[in-house]
Amino acid sequence: MANAHGAGAIATGGAALAAPTRFAHRRSRHIKERVIEALLFLSAFSAVATTVAIVAVLLYESAAFFEHVSIVEFLTGTEWTPLFENAKYGILPLVAGTLVTAGVGLAVAVPLGLVTAIYLSEFAPHRVRETVKPFLELLEGVPTVVYGYFALLFVTPLLQRLLPGLPGFNMLSAGIVIGVMIIPYVSSVSEDAMRAVPMSLREGSYAMGATRFQTAVRVVLPAAVSGVVAAFILGISRAVGETMVVAIAAGQQPNFTLDPTESAATITAYIVQVALGDLPHASIGYQSIFAAGLVLVAMTLAFNIIGHYLRRRFREVY
Repeated sequence: MANAHGAGAIATGGAALAAPTRFAHRRSRHIKERVIEALLFLSAFSAVATTVAIVAVLLYESAAFFEHVSIVEFLTGTEWTPLFENAKYGILPLVAGTLVTAGVGLAVAVPLGLVTAIYLSEFAPHRVRETVKPFLELLEGVPTVVYGYFALLFVTPLLQRLLPGLPGFNMLSAGIVIGVMIIPYVSSVSEDAMRAVPMSLREGSYAMGATRFQTAVRVVLPAAVSGVVAAFILGISRAVGETMVVAIAAGQQPNFTLDPTESAATITAYIVQVALGDLPHASIGYQSIFAAGLVLVAMTLAFNIIGHYLRRRFREVY
């Protein structure tokens, strides 16, 4: 009996010693989780705070600009000459140049990127897919200034052989190179969306007698349409915000035209032109870049809102 009581006391004592150790371990783990949670919150908050700060700076500087320029004139005018003596502040020429170059880029990137995504997702062998994807991703790492000179010195002379009379600076060559540049964005995101489609849908299509092409186009692609739309919106945002390609190849003359064979300036090209100049920071000409940047942010926001609506509209739940 004495031995039994001694053993019980030892066990009780051991449990008493183990309990604080276990509680200390839980407390330490709880503190670590709190620290990780705080770091994650700070990361997310920094992204939101940066966006808010950018918009706040644009609004603040644009407010000073609109004290001297009518908003109606700014949004509806077709002449943009803020650096001339007889200054005009109509933003439409820059908006038109931005949309035309982005439109040409999307006309190149969307079909090529989508076809590439379908091939890599549904037809390419594993070895081919693992070889082609890194080469596509290399296009993302090429500096945009290299793309700009590629458009000016290679694509433009090539187009001039096909289109005699094409000026040396034109939106067509800039848009084509922008399209080549954003193909990896469209193809990569679209392929990820297609590969996320459950295999059971493909097997059901094959069981009904469909071919691989019919399955890819009529089953997989509609099922992944939300991700494909997200890829398109990402490509649009990238094309609209491109700077160096349009600044080098499209020219910096703000012409109000929708003809891609003519030269024109974009919003980003104008911002670069003025930001690198010698204008005083308090001048209206310098403040105009913030108003132009605000328009660019509004355009990008509009595209993202449209993309979000389309993703919700066409999302399939499996």
